[in-house]
Amino acid sequence: MTIFCSHCHRPLQAEMSCLPRRDKQGPAASKPFRSTKSASKARRDQINAELRVLRSLLPISTQEKERLSYLHTMALVCLWLRGAQLFPPDSASPEGPALGVELLSLLPGFLLVLLANGKLAYISENVDQVLGLSVVELLAQGDMVFDILDGRVHEEVRKKLLLAQEEPGREVTFVSEMRTSKAFRLQHGGNRAVAVCGRFTALHWPASPSSTAFLALCTPVAWLPADSNTSFQDDLFQSTHILDMTFTDVTESVTYHLGYHREELIGQSWYSLLHPEDADLAAAQHRAVGESLGAEAAVGPAVLRVLRADRTWAWLRVAARRDGGGRFITCTSRCLR
Repeated sequence: MTIFCSHCHRPLQAEMSCLPRRDKQGPAASKPFRSTKSASKARRDQINAELRVLRSLLPISTQEKERLSYLHTMALVCLWLRGAQLFPPDSASPEGPALGVELLSLLPGFLLVLLANGKLAYISENVDQVLGLSVVELLAQGDMVFDILDGRVHEEVRKKLLLAQEEPGREVTFVSEMRTSKAFRLQHGGNRAVAVCGRFTALHWPASPSSTAFLALCTPVAWLPADSNTSFQDDLFQSTHILDMTFTDVTESVTYHLGYHREELIGQSWYSLLHPEDADLAAAQHRAVGESLGAEAAVGPAVLRVLRADRTWAWLRVAARRDGGGRFITCTSRCLR
C-alpha cells in the first residue's frame, strides 16, 4: 500500500523534498545571550561599592572595618538589623544595645539575645572580657548561636530553646564551651565554659513572633579539661554504680561538694539527684556507656545539675566509664564553680 504526501500527493518517499526546511540561522540555532566581561565587572564593582557603603555605616572602629571581608560585612549588617528590629532607637528597654559600659562592667558575664531560630540578634560589648573575642571577631564564626558553641551540645541546646519557646517566661540553663581567641586557648589550654541562663520574652506589646526573643546572661564557669590533673583533685569526687545507675559506693569528698554523707547515697538512684531538665542528657550518657564496646570503655563528659543536700543545684561535669569487667559504671564528677 502506497502512502501519499498530503502536500504534493506524491509517494511518501518523496515527501522530504516537499516539506518546508528550517533556516539554520533561525531562533533554534541562535546562541543564548551572554553578558560581556565588562558588564559583569561593572555589576561586581557596583555591588562592592554598596558593600563598602554598608561597612562604613557599621558602628565599629575604623581598624575593625578595614579587616572585614564582604561576607563578614553582610553578617554584621544582618546582626545589627536584627538588633534594631528588637530594640528600636526610640526604645527605652534597659536590656537593649544601649546598655552603658559602666553597667556592663558590673555583670558577671555578657548578654546574649537570640531569635527563635537561634540567630544572634545582640551580643554585649563586654564579651571580649569572657571569650577574648570582640563582637566583630565572634561574628566571624557565624551568625547562629550554634556557630559559637561546642558541637557536642547542639542537639541539647536546641531542645532547651524549644522548651523555653513553648513556655515563654520559663527559664532554661545550659553549660557549653564557647569559641575563644587563639591567645585565650594558648593561655588556658582550651575554649571557655559558659553557663547560659535565659528565657523567651516579648520585647514589645502586643506580643508577636517578631518581637519575641531569648534574653540570656552568659556567665563563665571554671572548666578544668584535665580530669586527671592531681593539682585539682579537691574539685572532684568519684562514684560507683551498678548498671542501672544505683549508687554502690562514693568517695567521702562528696560531703564537701554535695553535702550528703556517703551512707545516704548508697542504694539511691543517680537519677533521683538530677535536675529534670538534664535527665535526658544523663540518660543519653548512660545509654552510651551501656552500649560501649569493651569492659573498660569510656564516653564523653556531660554537664549536669545535681541536687545538693541543702536543696540547691550544683553543676557537675561528669565522665563515665565501664569498670569491673563491665559490671559497674564509675563516674568522675568535677564541680564547676
